Amino acid sequence: MTKVLRALAWMLLVGIAVLSFVPPSFRPLTGTPHNVEHFGIFMLCGMSFGLGYRFAHLRQAIGLAAFAGAIEIAQVWVPGRHPRISDFLVDAISAGVGVLAAWLTLKATRWEGGPRDKPAGIELWRP
Repeated sequence: MTKVLRALAWMLLVGIAVLSFVPPSFRPLTGTPHNVEHFGIFMLCGMSFGLGYRFAHLRQAIGLAAFAGAIEIAQVWVPGRHPRISDFLVDAISAGVGVLAAWLTLKATRWEGGPRDKPAGIELWRP
């Protein structure tokens, strides 16, 4: 499960970058408000990183906030795209919320992973 979550985290990060740099006409329309789209994708990304990499959660949140800032700054040079401080704030906060949710989930379940990537303390099979 850890490998799946890590792959998902990186795919979401690449997806965010791609969708941030393509012309607005190429972006999919979801019908949800702009800020909700941003909150959802960055929160999922934060949760994926937080669950996939079960260490250094504060660094993950800081790194994702820096990524959000870099994406917004880079949009200055993309025709048809406009960097917004409000987008950066929503993105950074939601990524942090996602990482925090992952950390709280790990603490509540004491899911430490391991060789068989199962919740700690639960014996699934004993030879």
